[in-house]
Amino acid sequence: MTTLPIGVQVYSVRDTAEKDFKGTIQALKDMGYDFLELAGLYGLTAGELRAIADEVGIPVFSAHLSLDELLADPEKIIEDYISIGCKYIVISYLPEELRPLTPGFDTVLEEMPKLGKLCAEKGIVLLYHNHDFEFVRLANGEYGLDHLYQTVPADFLQTELDCCWIKVAGEDPVSYVRKYANRCPVVHLKDFYLEGAPKSLNELIGQASGEIEDQGDGYFEFRPVGHGMQDIPAILKAAEESGAHYVVVEQDYSKGRTPMEAVKISLDYLKSI
Repeated sequence: MTTLPIGVQVYSVRDTAEKDFKGTIQALKDMGYDFLELAGLYGLTAGELRAIADEVGIPVFSAHLSLDELLADPEKIIEDYISIGCKYIVISYLPEELRPLTPGFDTVLEEMPKLGKLCAEKGIVLLYHNHDFEFVRLANGEYGLDHLYQTVPADFLQTELDCCWIKVAGEDPVSYVRKYANRCPVVHLKDFYLEGAPKSLNELIGQASGEIEDQGDGYFEFRPVGHGMQDIPAILKAAEESGAHYVVVEQDYSKGRTPMEAVKISLDYLKSI
């Protein structure tokens, strides 16, 4: 088993968390997860959420936010997440108009350093969580993701590499974790099964069912960690040797099992190795 603390992205069990946040995180703690990564506050104030996490006895180390959400009131949002106990704030996603190869990507490159500097001044670290759409070549030949990290200083932006989307994009997660050694404090462990070339994997993001109606010439399915196509032992070894501090289990959708069952299967696998 990895020596790194293992967290869980609460987005994996979001429906349960919306109905019963305390009961959900108690179940995650009882499974053996070391910490939580948030994706929203589940109808709670920062103070209420911190009190529940303290009562259950599971810390919140990181949180996903949209860039727009963070830009709306950066001072207050950063302070809120610090009060919850977060070490990291993670920009989780870029809408189409802000992605590489759009004019909006210049805005991202302009705003990220400002936000990262503010985070650093307050003692918290800004991360970016990739999908596969950052793996497009810019005019200079770099991937959009690499250009982001070349442009924004490491002091103001670290990375949370999502191993599923790296592999879906055709790159090797192990190589990417090593490429960003000492700049990737948190690694997202996400597994999947892929055949052929499905129509648009990004259609999965935000869909209630987690399935594309017409997958075209392929098939894609998120799976619990260790039960898909990823070489998880190699990823964990690379993470440990590259200076990562934490790993996080995330499963966007579950097929053939409940989300709570899926995150338990993932953790059981990690413990088994």
